[in-house]
Amino acid sequence: MSDSSLEVAERHRRFADCFATVARNVEDWAAPAPVAGWTARDVVDHLTGWFLHFLASGGVDLAPAPADSHDPVATWLHHAAAVQQLLETRGEEEFTHPHAGTHRLADAVDRFYSADVFMHTWDLARAGGVHVELDEDYARQLLEGMRPIEEMLRSSGQYGAAVPVPDDAPVVDQLMGFVGRDPEFSPAR
Repeated sequence: MSDSSLEVAERHRRFADCFATVARNVEDWAAPAPVAGWTARDVVDHLTGWFLHFLASGGVDLAPAPADSHDPVATWLHHAAAVQQLLETRGEEEFTHPHAGTHRLADAVDRFYSADVFMHTWDLARAGGVHVELDEDYARQLLEGMRPIEEMLRSSGQYGAAVPVPDDAPVVDQLMGFVGRDPEFSPAR
């Protein structure tokens, strides 16, 4: 495994572990999440569902969680372990997605999925009333990478309208506002 694939695998592991820590502390899986119409459970379902289809569109099959799994934490742990194994064993392979182009598999996972895990960790934490400290440097990197392509991101339908956030707000709040989340969200509001 190349150094860059190792770095991608380690980043995924960190983000997946952080998500798992938050998930283990969620008590109400029906609590509203910051994404309109979603619950805490929907955050897990989103991450463990869309990525399987993304990979399959490029010819890579990843085993889904057992169909009878009603435990969001167990579902997440199964999924995260499968993605981690994929990165560690096949990360150097070329991956071609019909809409996202051709990338090294590790880079496709990093670019399209690990960033999603990072941002949805915030969603799950807010839905579950769980405190989480997200990597501010990575949040800044994401935000700086997204700002120049804001129009494309918004027109994709995957991000809501930006929520105004003060310029001096913490960078994680700025990122969440950029992707359409209210940094002040609480399920009780």
